[in-house]
Formats: sequence, structure tokens, C-alpha cells
Amino acid sequence: MTKFKEVKLSGEVIYDGKILRLERDKVLCPSGKVSTREVIRGCLAVTILPIVDEKIVFEKQYRYCYDEVIYELPAGKVDKGENIKDAAIRELQEETGLVAKDLIYLGEIYPSCGYTDEHIHLYLAQDLEQGNSSLGENEVIELYYFTLEEVLEMIKNQKIKDAKTIASIMQYLIIKNEY
Repeated sequence: MTKFKEVKLSGEVIYDGKILRLERDKVLCPSGKVSTREVIRGCLAVTILPIVDEKIVFEKQYRYCYDEVIYELPAGKVDKGENIKDAAIRELQEETGLVAKDLIYLGEIYPSCGYTDEHIHLYLAQDLEQGNSSLGENEVIELYYFTLEEVLEMIKNQKIKDAKTIASIMQYLIIKNEY
């Protein structure tokens, strides 16, 4: 066992739902003591940072978990067996109607390391064409276009709190050498 690694001794599934699975495991810690870990086995997801006419396209939508309307970048789940990049192209078109010929990979994030194994892959979309959106029957989304300066001010003033969105903006700044 390495200095940091915990070893799973046993586990049980507490809940197995449509988008997540909750497991409770007993682990042997590096200290030699046994502990419990509750882990949400999440989905693989994508977030897309679309830029149209030098403005970043944002979605405004209600998020039940926070009981709040938030600004965030288009994002969604990768379907089973689906290519990650294809999922990003699909999600962007479904939610915004924007069609991406190609995407630039910005990296991968772990949104909350303490209790979930979710992975989110981040993409930049430029040279977009307007197509038709196809929102799900329960989705209500409004689109907004902000300059990078407006977005940074919104992050600073806590008007944007979504982690995947903030991480995407940060990665974008790095590739633009504006960090």
C-alpha cells in the first residue's frame, strides 16, 4: 500500500438510480485503521464554452438542488457508449441550437473529490453555426451572451458560482495566455 492509498475491504450499494449510484464502502486507511466512505458513482459529463462574435454563450436555468436560477455553460451527460467529444457536440446543439464543426479540448475536472467520482470534460467551441435546439420536455433554458470581461466580473461578484463553468473559463484564460 502506498503512503496515501486506501484499500476497499467491503462495500454495499445503497441506491442505484438513473444518473447516480450511492455506495458505502469500508476501507483500510494508511494509518491502519478502518473507516467508511460513502461515494456517489456519477456519470461522465461534458461542458462546452461556446464563443459567438467574441461573446460567451451562457444558459440561465433553475437548478433544483440549489433552489436557484443560475448562469452556467452548456453541459450534459455522456450517454453509455458515446464518444465524449460527440457528446459535447450533441449537448451544445440540443441546448443552444449551435452547431460545432470541431471542438478544442480544455481538460478534465473532478467537480467534488470528497464524495463523487464524476469526471467532466471541458471543451471550447468556436466557428459555430446556428441550428435548431431540441430541449428535453422538462428543460427551460434562456441563452445569454456575455463578453469575457463581463463573465469575469460575474464570477468575482458571485453571480456565477457553477464550478464547471468557472473551471472552463480558467482553462480558456490559460490557453489564451491571459492568466
